Amino acid sequence: MSKSPRKSIVASFGLLSAELESDQAADQQQPSQPPAPVSGNRVGAGVIGAAHRAIDDIRTERDRLKAIVESGGGAVRELDPSIIDPSPYPDRLPDDDGASFEAFKRSIETEGQKVPVQVRKHPSSPGRYQIVYGHRRWLAAMQLDRPVRALEVEISDVDLVLAQGIENAGRQDLTWIERALFASRMDDAGIKPRHIYAALSIEDAELARMRSVYRVVPADIIEAIGRAPKIGRPRWLDLAKTVAGDSGSLDVLRAALVRKCDAVETSDQRFQRALNAVKPASGRREPTPITDNSGTKLGALLMSSKEVRISAEGSLGIEFLKFVEAELPALTERFARLREHEKP
Repeated sequence: MSKSPRKSIVASFGLLSAELESDQAADQQQPSQPPAPVSGNRVGAGVIGAAHRAIDDIRTERDRLKAIVESGGGAVRELDPSIIDPSPYPDRLPDDDGASFEAFKRSIETEGQKVPVQVRKHPSSPGRYQIVYGHRRWLAAMQLDRPVRALEVEISDVDLVLAQGIENAGRQDLTWIERALFASRMDDAGIKPRHIYAALSIEDAELARMRSVYRVVPADIIEAIGRAPKIGRPRWLDLAKTVAGDSGSLDVLRAALVRKCDAVETSDQRFQRALNAVKPASGRREPTPITDNSGTKLGALLMSSKEVRISAEGSLGIEFLKFVEAELPALTERFARLREHEKP
């Protein structure tokens, strides 16, 4: 296939893939629905203007590639998956639950691969290819030991990483740290910030927050933790702030993540274990038992600098709580009198 201008070929990847994936819901095992807007982020006016100026080129290129795919001819062919390598810029972390991939693989096995993967010739290994888009379909074909249908495109390193970023922006299941890690890889590849904004549909403030995490927390630690789908931006920022400027903390993190727990652990739990290793709960104390003269436990007292909690133990403990509540007005008056006596 002849090489198309950068703005059309890059833009077409996300649009073409999204449209074909929607048409072939059985292949993706997901209901067809329009992509939701990315909450909390807006694309800058310059990016929007550029998108409007390029829309005709994008549509033309998308329709041309879509026609090739649907006709089953042209550049679409079957390749041995063993001669295909993953993208040099991975955009996903391993999932805690492989059930969704197994269901996806079964759909490929029973119904066939309806949407081709997109590949380019490997830049340094003759006779081999690299994935541009469609890693899950390629992996499924590898495990099923069957050829993979592929559409070959000519694309540079810069365009490849942008194409992945544009496609990722429309996916709803990428976690915040996966998006941040992909921004890191675009940064490392020398992608200009304005292209990162466009690829991930973010603004400079969000990229700054991502950088404050991935420039402090190394990639090996992020990868050891995993996707952490329930851990959002604030807690990753908290982790980065805790270890910033302290190489010893990074060693503590690595040591904590190397240790294996007895129970099966999710990536969310690994994150919390890592955070606890470098940021023990400050001011936390063990509850103090409350007992009467005979040693009967009435409950427990837990105090912090700004809070007191009393828990009840049994029916007698509940009676004690009611007693404390009734005594509060008298305690307040006594406290006020003591304050008056302390005044000079």
